[in-house]
Amino acid sequence: MIMTNEWAILMDHSDKLCKMILSSEQFYRYLDAHRAVYTNSNIVSEINHFAKLKDQYEEVQRFGKYHPDYSTVMKDIRVTKRKLDMVDEIATLKVAENELQDLLDEVSLLVGKSVSEGVKVPVSNPFFASSGSSCGSGCGTGGSCSCSA
Repeated sequence: MIMTNEWAILMDHSDKLCKMILSSEQFYRYLDAHRAVYTNSNIVSEINHFAKLKDQYEEVQRFGKYHPDYSTVMKDIRVTKRKLDMVDEIATLKVAENELQDLLDEVSLLVGKSVSEGVKVPVSNPFFASSGSSCGSGCGTGGSCSCSA
């Protein structure tokens, strides 16, 4: 592909857009929340423990209720998940992640619709999906959800 003046302008605009996103309030809130979680050694150890439980959960899911440790693993993962969800720093991180994702979804929709109204943009928030797209969420089911993908 030959670099033309239009491509150079497009690259400049995309760099500006990236800088705007990286300087947004949502991004800084996300960074602060991420630092608060991952600089706390107690929370990190709980997250690592949960990751190990998720591995056990995957193993148990292969056999379902017939696995000998099914009950204990299912209970342990639910209790640990609930315990993690109750940590204020993790709750703040989840909110910040959702806010940043909403910003990225909004930008993606604006860029997609500037190309063509027919562009389908996968978004995580149903609020954005209802803005003219018949599928919106990028279902990946090959049209079984009635979308025209």
